[in-house]
Amino acid sequence: MQVHPRSGAQHDADGLPARQRFLAIATVVLAVSIAVLDGSIANLALPVIAADFKASGADAIWIINSYQIAMAVCLLPLASLGEVVGYRRVYQGGLLLFTVASLACAASGDMLQLSLARVLQGVGAAGILSVNTALIRFIYPTRLLGRAIGYNALVAGTANALGPTVAGFILHLGSWHWLFLINIPLGLLSLVIGWKALPANPLSARKFDHQSALLCMGFIGLLLYTIDAVGHLQGGWVVAGCALLTALCLMLLLKWQSHSAPMLPLDLLRIPLFALSIGTSFCSFAAQMSVFVMLPFMLQNYLGMGTARAGLLLTAWPIAVALTGVVAGKLSDRLSAGLLGGVGLGIMCLGLLSLLVVTPSTPDGVIAAMFAVCGLGFGLFQSPNNRTLISAAPRERTGGASGMLGTARLTGQTVGASVVAMMLELFAAPYGLVLWCAAALAGAACLVSFSRLRYAQAAARTGK
Repeated sequence: MQVHPRSGAQHDADGLPARQRFLAIATVVLAVSIAVLDGSIANLALPVIAADFKASGADAIWIINSYQIAMAVCLLPLASLGEVVGYRRVYQGGLLLFTVASLACAASGDMLQLSLARVLQGVGAAGILSVNTALIRFIYPTRLLGRAIGYNALVAGTANALGPTVAGFILHLGSWHWLFLINIPLGLLSLVIGWKALPANPLSARKFDHQSALLCMGFIGLLLYTIDAVGHLQGGWVVAGCALLTALCLMLLLKWQSHSAPMLPLDLLRIPLFALSIGTSFCSFAAQMSVFVMLPFMLQNYLGMGTARAGLLLTAWPIAVALTGVVAGKLSDRLSAGLLGGVGLGIMCLGLLSLLVVTPSTPDGVIAAMFAVCGLGFGLFQSPNNRTLISAAPRERTGGASGMLGTARLTGQTVGASVVAMMLELFAAPYGLVLWCAAALAGAACLVSFSRLRYAQAAARTGK
């Protein structure tokens, strides 16, 4: 990989000075917060928005889906673009688009306008999330990288946990439009700080491959739609047609993309530690999402809880993830991610199995403690895994590694949600079956994580 001669002039090879580091991580934290928050904050407002626009509940779901799909299909192309033009530019551009799109969301006059504005928001969020981990690698020195990724996990987990609460508070005081208007001052503040503090990174001399970018977007979009079609039992012909188009896009992409810096960076999977970390991430996020989607049905339909009570209990999980992530991030600077992740996913597996014994008479405190155990296990895994995944890739391929991390997360979440959708179609109350499947995925991820120990030891011996 060649390095652009003009790049890196402002870049310290091992992190930024302390004051600039603080400002740089502040803009990252702020932007990630609003991007993650917007992924969950609109859920609670769907009935209100549908009633305001006189739309059906099915139409309102597109407010969520349009954001998620746009973000998923743009992650890898924008991560690749960051290696060519700089992570800073992609990040700032994504943040600017996200802020402007938030204003468009608030000004929307019907469901179509709002859904299209959410697509733009999703593209902006992809610009933020595709390179945020890559930026952290250049903001912090290597010895503090795990701690920094732990802080990032804390912010993302806290924003995810607070989404329903923040939405409820805003809707209590005003209209749904304020859910999007609050992003504007926060986005502008983050842009101003980031303009002064974010680091430059070494740039690749290659040109951005627009053709491969379009094929990559088509492949990811069709892959996620195919998975969703299987979960919703849309019929053999629909699934087969989508699968065929997905395979066609993949073949064309692999044939035409650059071999030195591919848009779909499968070359990174030749690094055993990277490949195992991606596999661990996929399995664990599939396990977590399947349970997240299933638990509201279990708590309300089987245990007879109201929405407020169920939502309060569910916050124990993401709060535990966020708090554990900071500790795990610090530990990952000294201990192997294979060990921390294996132990964490083992704890998560046990926590999922404990939920099998929950009955309507189980005290709320016990149920919340079980959720917290699951979150503790996931949090112990997530930050060390992300640190290892980013560190295992060459520095000039950090963007591709960051994009693969986000793609593995979104694909795993899509698989987990689709499994639950399929089981709800086939069975009246598949709660136990979903928990067994999730526990099996967590157990498989646990074994994969422990298998990384031998590669980490080999890398330590060779000094790589």
